[in-house]
Amino acid sequence: MSDKTEDNSKHKSHKGMRVKARLLDTYYGHVSRDMKLIVITGSTGKVTTAHFVHSILAEAGEHVAVLASDDEIKVGMLHKFLSDAWKAGASYIVVTAPAKSIASEVFFKLPIHVVALTDYVPSHLEDATAADYEAATDTLFDMDPEITVVNSDDINYKTFRSFKGTKASLTYGHDYYASVRIEGSQLYKKGTEAQLNIDGHRETVASFCPGEPVVAYMACAAAIANALKIDDDTIIAGIAAYEPEA
Repeated sequence: MSDKTEDNSKHKSHKGMRVKARLLDTYYGHVSRDMKLIVITGSTGKVTTAHFVHSILAEAGEHVAVLASDDEIKVGMLHKFLSDAWKAGASYIVVTAPAKSIASEVFFKLPIHVVALTDYVPSHLEDATAADYEAATDTLFDMDPEITVVNSDDINYKTFRSFKGTKASLTYGHDYYASVRIEGSQLYKKGTEAQLNIDGHRETVASFCPGEPVVAYMACAAAIANALKIDDDTIIAGIAAYEPEA
């Protein structure tokens, strides 16, 4: 298949997905307009970060629904989930989004409140390149999210730092200028602890999730919560309250 034929095929596929997305949004009554949609993408850490954010919002007394999976999200599944969450009274929706779901435009025309990018770490030789991942992620960021949160420690940060929110753009990592700066961490057999500087406030957060990558996931969740104007004590309590399945 020639590049031109492949491009035409992709264009038709995207056009069809856009039509389907708009029809489903209309069918379910545009319920996404009544909720704040938080989308978390990246090649690793999406699910854990989503559960941290869900736990923080619940600790803040918000009605929140979470759709967290490493699997591809289909457009019909997404809109049905949004409808069910709206009927249940959710004010916040937390959704994980693999690059494939983003590239196929399942989020087309949905109002995005926050987009967070964890990192790009290819786990297989056949994985997409950083440029490919950026192209897929561009689809989401081009939808004008109000707030963006990006990992300043990621090897591809120079590529992804161009993603900006219409209202705020935050970063997290060890960088001195990060909105949420990682200043230290301790790893335990059954958990992880990190010292975070959240907009000038030094706080210690801890989780039952073990492993060094969890430090970044907690920082990402804290940055999202900080963007949502959630206080530090609630962020700390929310992260600690999440207990991963055994």
